Amino acid sequence: MKIPIFRPLLIAGLAATMTGCGSSAPAIVSTPLENIDSMPLKVSDLSETELKGWGGADLVSDTVPGMSVNKAYEEIIKNYKGNKVIVGVIDSGVDIEHEDLDGVIWTNKGEKPNNNKDDDNNGYVDDIHGWNFLGDAVEENLEYTRIYRDLKPKYDGIPASSISEENQEEFKLYKAAQAEYQKQYNETLQMKNQYEGILQQLEMAHQAVSEELGKEDYTRSELASMEATTEEMQQYKGFLSQVLGSVGESIPKAIDQLNEALDYFSGRLSSHFNLELNGRAIVGDDPNDITDTNYGNNNVIGPTPDKEDIKHGTHVAGIIAAERNNGIGINGVANNVEIMAIRAVPDGDEYDKDIALAIRYAVDNGASVINTSFGKSFSPHPEWVREAIQYAAENDVLIVNAAGNDGINLDENVMYPNDQDPENPSEIVDNFLTVGALNYTYGSNLVASFSNYGNLNVDVFAPGTQIWSTTPNNEYEFLQGTSMAAPAVAGVAAIIRSFYPKLTAPQVKQIIMDSGLSSSAEVVLGGNPASTAAFTSLSTSGKMANLYNALIMADRISKQ
Repeated sequence: MKIPIFRPLLIAGLAATMTGCGSSAPAIVSTPLENIDSMPLKVSDLSETELKGWGGADLVSDTVPGMSVNKAYEEIIKNYKGNKVIVGVIDSGVDIEHEDLDGVIWTNKGEKPNNNKDDDNNGYVDDIHGWNFLGDAVEENLEYTRIYRDLKPKYDGIPASSISEENQEEFKLYKAAQAEYQKQYNETLQMKNQYEGILQQLEMAHQAVSEELGKEDYTRSELASMEATTEEMQQYKGFLSQVLGSVGESIPKAIDQLNEALDYFSGRLSSHFNLELNGRAIVGDDPNDITDTNYGNNNVIGPTPDKEDIKHGTHVAGIIAAERNNGIGINGVANNVEIMAIRAVPDGDEYDKDIALAIRYAVDNGASVINTSFGKSFSPHPEWVREAIQYAAENDVLIVNAAGNDGINLDENVMYPNDQDPENPSEIVDNFLTVGALNYTYGSNLVASFSNYGNLNVDVFAPGTQIWSTTPNNEYEFLQGTSMAAPAVAGVAAIIRSFYPKLTAPQVKQIIMDSGLSSSAEVVLGGNPASTAAFTSLSTSGKMANLYNALIMADRISKQ
């Protein structure tokens, strides 16, 4: 699931000569960045311009823990171009018509558009820019909802003592899914009811004060100077003052945020937890049969006219490869990249079958990097996905994966997809790179409060808080999550593979991990000030991805 980050409101050097495809690169004369603990802390708030580009900032010159992307282009990459690299974006879909993406979308040269034939015999008809494994489906359950729904008729009300030995594992899965479903459903319903109460109080207080002040959008100082002559008005004034102190914006904007939150919770109740919903029915396949592959279509934008459901994938694609220096929008991390759009992540949890086939599709059609910004805590067919990951490894394709947004230790909690878990800590492959999210301040709040972490199961950290990127219909927006950190690293990987095509996927993974910047800081975990750990202990590398350093190391290793 492409999990949105929602914060409860108002509650508490490149080689000089290269082989293959005529690639070229400058000679490296720079030295790596290091000793960041001696850097001064950024004490002033970022300007809007700084915030929009902080992921590319340099810690030494900007005192912001970005990936030194701008420094790498200015001092190392300059005007050089390497090989064209295809990055597969397995996500909710991509707005391939976006003004800042339309020039970097992969086109399948073996396919003739719209002739209703599989010209290249890859099993997919008219797959010009990728494939849509979801067909016209949009809303879906979460995986534990599906498991609970499907097994409920078989096990509801049956005591554990009555379960046969052959059904013990399935019954255990059912009980775990039932418990998670009931917990999350009740929490969501409680939050919805709580927010409805807050919104009702806020609107009532706002209306009274607006009439008293004669304006809708008043400042905190204007509110403070207002004379409250009744006990009721005093209560309204105190409440609104507290709200303004919490959100730091106007009351109308706070009301808008509350309505957005209510839409989110209501949407989860109507889709993610809806036991009557069968979102897969419209697709027409059997999601429990990996051999049933004749489904989906070539509409990677998806079926929704407003394109709202492909916001996540469009944002991810922009982080990786939005057209650089075209005078509009943003600059993606990587140049000379093509985005292969693969729609496989609905509004809900992805199906294991779709992800497995999507990975294989990307590998078979030329992607050398795949971005997987999604995840879930239940997986009925993890072996399908792991076999696809191994297939990618056999074909030298690097998978860059989001760690997840639960603020938990992945060494103790299983999330899918993965190449290892607490029960099986040994990696099954060496081409799978899992990325946690950084905040735009360093020091104790360096790690994003929502980011998962793990000394064994997270490999590296990258910018993931308040990331400005492309959204559908030629728009741009701030989103945050490890979903935004992973494509930043996928962009770094794409640049390395562009200039150093002889480096293998495992080598690229190791370069990104080894070349990053570290910090000796104790950082807050999960947004809880009482829970801290050394930053170096939160990932296998103990580092933050850094493009500048990665290029220097790639240059050195390529010459060995």
